[in-house]
Amino acid sequence: MKTLKKAAIAISIQTALLTNVSMVAAQETDTPTEKQPALEQITVTAQKRTQTLQEVPISIATLSGERFNAMFSGGDDILALATRVPGLYAESSNGRVAPRFYMRGLGNTDFDLAASQPVSVIMDEVVMENVVLKSFPLFDVANVEVIRGPQGTLFGRNTTAGIVKFDTVKPSQSFDAYVKAGYASYGTINLEGAVGGALSDTVSARLSVLSQDRDDWIDNGYTGEKNAMGGFDEKAARLQVLFEPNDDFSALLNIHDRSLDGTSSIFRANILSKGSNELNDSYDRDTVYYDKGDNNPQGYDTTGASLKVDYDFGDKTITSITAIEKADGYSLGDINGGVFTLDVNTPVPNGISSEYFLVDNDGDGVGETPALSFPGMSGFDAVTEDQLKNLEQFTQEIRLASDTDEDLSWQVGAFYFDSSFDVTSIDGFYGATTVSHANTTWAVFGQTSYDVNDKLNVTAGIRYTHDEKSLNVGDQNVDGFALVIGAASIQDYDPINVDDGKISWELSANYRVTDKTSLFTRLARGFRAQTIQGRDVAFESAPSVADSETIDSIEFGVKSDLVDNRLRVNAAVFYYQVNDMQFSAIGGEANLTQLVNADKGVGYGFETDLEWVATDYLTITAGYGYNHTEIKDDNLVAAPCGSGMCTPMDPLNADGRAYIDGNPFPQAPRSTLNVSARYTVPVGDNGEFYVYTDWAKQGKTNLFLYESAEFKTDGNYEGGLRIGYENFEHLYEVALFGRNITDEDNLKGAIDFNNLTGIMNEPRVVGIEFKKSFY
Repeated sequence: MKTLKKAAIAISIQTALLTNVSMVAAQETDTPTEKQPALEQITVTAQKRTQTLQEVPISIATLSGERFNAMFSGGDDILALATRVPGLYAESSNGRVAPRFYMRGLGNTDFDLAASQPVSVIMDEVVMENVVLKSFPLFDVANVEVIRGPQGTLFGRNTTAGIVKFDTVKPSQSFDAYVKAGYASYGTINLEGAVGGALSDTVSARLSVLSQDRDDWIDNGYTGEKNAMGGFDEKAARLQVLFEPNDDFSALLNIHDRSLDGTSSIFRANILSKGSNELNDSYDRDTVYYDKGDNNPQGYDTTGASLKVDYDFGDKTITSITAIEKADGYSLGDINGGVFTLDVNTPVPNGISSEYFLVDNDGDGVGETPALSFPGMSGFDAVTEDQLKNLEQFTQEIRLASDTDEDLSWQVGAFYFDSSFDVTSIDGFYGATTVSHANTTWAVFGQTSYDVNDKLNVTAGIRYTHDEKSLNVGDQNVDGFALVIGAASIQDYDPINVDDGKISWELSANYRVTDKTSLFTRLARGFRAQTIQGRDVAFESAPSVADSETIDSIEFGVKSDLVDNRLRVNAAVFYYQVNDMQFSAIGGEANLTQLVNADKGVGYGFETDLEWVATDYLTITAGYGYNHTEIKDDNLVAAPCGSGMCTPMDPLNADGRAYIDGNPFPQAPRSTLNVSARYTVPVGDNGEFYVYTDWAKQGKTNLFLYESAEFKTDGNYEGGLRIGYENFEHLYEVALFGRNITDEDNLKGAIDFNNLTGIMNEPRVVGIEFKKSFY
C-alpha cells in the first residue's frame, strides 16, 4: 500500500505539470504571425515502423546531432551515455568492452563475458546480445532512441528494462561527406569521417571510419614504469551498400569491423577507508601500484554483416533482416589493484621468495615488516585474464506489415537467434578453465494498432518466445602450485541444459487532448530468459543457474509541443514488479559470482524530458529521472565484504551473510539529472559563434546487493563545455572542448572481496576539434 501511495504521489506531480503546461498552451495562438524558431519533428522506429516521437505510446528519449557527438569528442566510449538520458545509467569493470546498462534501475552487475542483460542494445536493427558486441564504437550515428520499459512484444526476451537503439546514417543517391579531427589531453587523437553517394542509378553506398587513440598516462609506482597504462588504440569501419532497382524493392548490406588494443579497467586498491565512502590519501589518479597483471592490457576484434531486404506489395511490406556477428579478445587485470603482502601472522611459504612479502626479521619464518610500503597493499593476490573465443551470433528476423492509411495497421513476424562462444578464465592461483556457452531462441509475434477516432489510438501486441541455453565445461589446466597446497583440483561437471517458453504482451493507448498534447498509458509484460553462470568453475565451485524472470509494468505519460512548438515537455510515471528476479551475487569474502533469484523486485518513479527554444539564439534541454527500487525476499542473503574490511549496514545471519530484503537494486541510481544549453551569436551572414555546455548528475547509488558505509555513491556529476565557430557557406566548424571540465573524481564501481578497491571515472580532457563537410 505504501508503494502504491508513493506511485500515486508521482502521478499527481505529473498531472500538475500537465495542467500548468496546458494553461501555457491555451495562451498561445495557433498560427504565429511571423516565422519563429521551432523544435524539429523527431521520428522514431520504436515500434518497427516510422512514427513521430510524440505519437508513440511509449516513454522514449532521443539523442542526435551536437547533444550526441559532444559526448565523444574526448575519446569516450559508449559509457558516455550514462545519466545523459533520464533513467539511463551504464558502467563497466572491463575497460572499453562489456558495458553494463541500467534503465529505471533494472540491470545486471555481472562482469562475466557470458552475462545476460535486461537492457538490450540494438544497432542498425540487429540485437547485440553478448556484452562485447554491445561495446561497438559509435560513429556516423543518425539517431539514438532510449526506449524505456519492457519491449518484449517486438524485440523479444532480455528487454525487461528497455532498449538502447542506434541507427547510423544510411546511403542515399545524394553525395555527402565529412572529415573530423581532434587532439586532446593525454595525446588523445580522434579521427572520424564518412563519404556516401550514388554509384549508379540503382546503387548507393556509404563508408564510415573511426580512429581513437590515447597515450598511456598512468604510472606503475611499484615497478617504476612511467606512462605504463591507461591508453587505447581503437579502430572501426562500416561499409553500407544500398540497392534500389525500383520503388518496391530495396536491399541494404552492412559490413562492419572493430579492432581494440588498450587497457582494461584500472583497479585502485585501498582508496576508501573503513566506515567512509570518501576517497582517501591512497588515491592518486595518475599512479597505481601493480605487482602483476602486465599493466592490465586488453585487446578485442569484432566483425559483422547484415542484410536488410524490403519488398513493397502495395498495401503491405515484407522485411527480412539477416545478420552475423563474430568476436574474439581478452582482458588481463590486477584485480586486487595493488601489491600483494602477506599478513604478519601468515608464514612465508617455503621456496617462495619475493620482495613484496613481509620481511622475516628474526628468522622465525614469519614476516614482521613489509619489504616495501605502498598505498595499494593487499593481503590477497588476484590476477585474472578472461578470453572470449569464437563468438558467433546469427540472427534472422522476417516480418510482414501493413502499409496503408487505414484506421487499422498491423505487423506479424518471426525471429531466430543462435549464439555460441567459449570463455577461458586464467587465474594466477587456480590456473585456466574453459567453459562453452550456447543459446538458441525462436519467437513469433504480432502487433496491431487501431484509430478508434481522430483522438484515440489503441495498440495490442503479443509474442511467444522459446529459449534454450547450455553450458559445457572444457579444459581445466589447474596451476601446479595450487594443487601442491591442496587449494584446487580438477573436477568433472555435467553439461547444463535449460529451456523455457514465455508469452510477452502489451496494451497501450494514446489520446490526443489537442493537436499538440497527448496522453498515453501502457501495460506490458516481458521476460528475461534463464541464465547459466559458469565463471565459478574456474575457482573450483559449481556453475549456478537462475530461473527466468517476468516483469509486469504500467506507465502513464504526457507528450506536449507547446508555445508555438518552441517547448517540448514529455513525462511519464511508472510502476513495475519483477517476479523471480535474477541477481548476480558478486565478490564477497569467497570472491564468487553466483546467480540467485529473489522472490520479487519492485520499482516506481518518473522521468521528464524537456527541450526549449528559449530565444532565436538559446536552446535548453533538461531531463530528470527518479527511480525507487526494492528487493522483496525475506530470506535472501548475500556475502558481504571479506576480512571485515567494510561496514555492512544490513542484519547478518549466523554465517555472517547479509539479509538484503528491502535493499535497492545494485548500481541503480535513485535519480539522474541532465541539462544542456547552446547559445549562438551570428557572425556575418554565413557563420555563428556558439557556446555549448552539458551536465549530468547521478543520485544515490548502492554498488552491491548488501548495503555498507563504504560501497555507495551520491552526487557524482560531470560537465562538458564546447566553444566554437561554424561557417555555413564553406561548411566547416572549429571548436575547443572539455569533458569532465571540473576534473571530478567519481567512484563508479568497487571490488569487495579483498580490500577497499575502487574503479574511477575518466579524467578531465581538453582539446580542439575541426570538422569539414562536403555536399
